[in-house]
Amino acid sequence: MRTNDDAGVIRVHKNKCLVQTADFITPVVDDPYLYGRIAAANSLSDVFAMGGDVLTALNLVMYDSCNIEKEEMREILKGGFDAVKEAGGIIIGGHTVEDSEMKYGLSVTGIVEEEKIVRNSNAKTGDKIVLTKPLGMGIITTANKVDMVSEKTMEEASKIMAHLNLYAKNAMVEVGVSSATDITGFGLIGHAFEMAKYSNTSIVFNTKEIDYLEEALYLSSIGMVPAGSYNNKHYTENAVKFEIDLKDEEKMIFFDAQTSGGLLISVPSEKANLLIEKIIEYGGIYAKVIGEVVEKQEKHLIFV
Repeated sequence: MRTNDDAGVIRVHKNKCLVQTADFITPVVDDPYLYGRIAAANSLSDVFAMGGDVLTALNLVMYDSCNIEKEEMREILKGGFDAVKEAGGIIIGGHTVEDSEMKYGLSVTGIVEEEKIVRNSNAKTGDKIVLTKPLGMGIITTANKVDMVSEKTMEEASKIMAHLNLYAKNAMVEVGVSSATDITGFGLIGHAFEMAKYSNTSIVFNTKEIDYLEEALYLSSIGMVPAGSYNNKHYTENAVKFEIDLKDEEKMIFFDAQTSGGLLISVPSEKANLLIEKIIEYGGIYAKVIGEVVEKQEKHLIFV
């Protein structure tokens, strides 16, 4: 874990390795089933980022039994169950804890052949950077807590967050990539910074190619930004150079802490188009080249 990989990997037999991770989140949508599915998708993503297949999962549930109805809890767990089933795994148990704030997620065990492990630290100069989901989820879900998001945007964000990175993972394992990570709490900049830092490279982003939900920009301009996004900015802003003129609310999109974001993949340039084609063919909802890996510069991340 010297390079802050997305999950822990341990060899268990010859070239067979287990991939293990755990994650949980507070509610980001009002619908309990959708919340359960999004939380599960978020937890499963770390295994996918390492190129692994999901085997089993354990439910992690923290809830206020006085205020959460049994039917709501059933729907949350069903959302998680359906996501794990779609990923090819099974839920074999779990644990509940009495808590004043609802939290749900999974402890996930996956498997991967040792030679097929995808790490966040192997980006190569000349690689293209592919993103598999648009940005803005942290800002959107923060605004949703105070009913400041349009129904249309919330529906779109929910669809994006509930979508599994399974299909992007299947494509990248088949095509063969240099490096990958999933975009979650550290935001695009935080996770890209780790990839560039541990690969001893820099990443140049084509800012105009990075998609995000349009309403997120307005919400960012009025301060509907999660605390984690400001923490990301504080931690990583010295590693970033903006060569393009952007307003603060635009920059914040790239620092935004995502829930169940996409994979960020470093792929040899000659394979980039094939990777995007395969992601869509296998069931992915989005894939786009947003940048390129270059030799180490003064800053690890450069937006042009």
